[in-house]
Amino acid sequence: MIEVAVLHRIIERFSQCRILVVGDLMLDRFIWGKVNRISPEAPVPVVQVTRETAHLGGSANVVANLEALGAAAVPVGLLGDDEAGKTLAANFTAQGVTTDGLLFDDDLQTIQKIRIIAQQQQVVRVDREQLVPLNQSQERRLCERIDVMLKGCGAAIVSDYGKLVITPGLLQHIAGRPPEILLAVDPKDKNFDHYRGADVVTPNHGEAERLAGMSIDPENGSLLEAGAKIFDRLQCRKLLITLGEHGMALFLGPNQCIHIPTQAREVFDVSGAGDTVIAVYTLARAAGADDHEAAVLANAAAGVVVGKLGTASLSPAELTEALDRLPGLRG
Repeated sequence: MIEVAVLHRIIERFSQCRILVVGDLMLDRFIWGKVNRISPEAPVPVVQVTRETAHLGGSANVVANLEALGAAAVPVGLLGDDEAGKTLAANFTAQGVTTDGLLFDDDLQTIQKIRIIAQQQQVVRVDREQLVPLNQSQERRLCERIDVMLKGCGAAIVSDYGKLVITPGLLQHIAGRPPEILLAVDPKDKNFDHYRGADVVTPNHGEAERLAGMSIDPENGSLLEAGAKIFDRLQCRKLLITLGEHGMALFLGPNQCIHIPTQAREVFDVSGAGDTVIAVYTLARAAGADDHEAAVLANAAAGVVVGKLGTASLSPAELTEALDRLPGLRG
């Protein structure tokens, strides 16, 4: 049984860790307002705007989660040389995050996800993105920047949102990191066959089904069968499958699975929960946790952020408080 005091000591070591994050950087904009009537022009609500906010999204949300927990996060990625890219970089700077790993490109448009929220409900989401495959020059520049920024890092996270920044060539380059640097991957479908050799891969339920090529019911033997298939396909060392209301399944090997139940709580917004999971799991491992301890911490953290509206992270104090509410831990 895991001791809660051990988990507390792991959290205390978060501030000693430096983590590289490579992936699809995005700007999350929120337009907040209230609805009092339906438009006379069409059967849609009229939102009276009260405020607007901008947040770190995509792989930048992984960075935000690491920073909120006290770690030094090192983002690497491509941005458009536009207003949204400058806003995202300024947001990093305001949070004390280095921007030395950011590459700006005139040929790219910074990805934006714009959500209109009224009465604590999302009315609509507007995506601004032009997905263009990386050219050889862009990929080479990213690889060079990764090599520079990886120095001093205890772990690296690949946050793949499927927006074309993560390429097979980039993944192959990262796989050649020094072996003592843990590599964690949050996967997307188009790169499934290029994640081979990662220390841990963290698919959600649907991604795990597509990776395994079969349906998964957490309440029967299909989960174990799927896990074995994913190990065979990816040749990864560990596998952490997030299962929504069914918690998480931590595979230490093809036939060795630990189920981590979820905590019953009100869910406001699941967006970004996967970012929290990979951030906390990887950070905990870098801070000396074993795989089971890291997964328990990640599960507790996810339970906190889904109770918040919008792109969210949590503080060490919130994570510590969440742990103290968990059953099954030794005091």
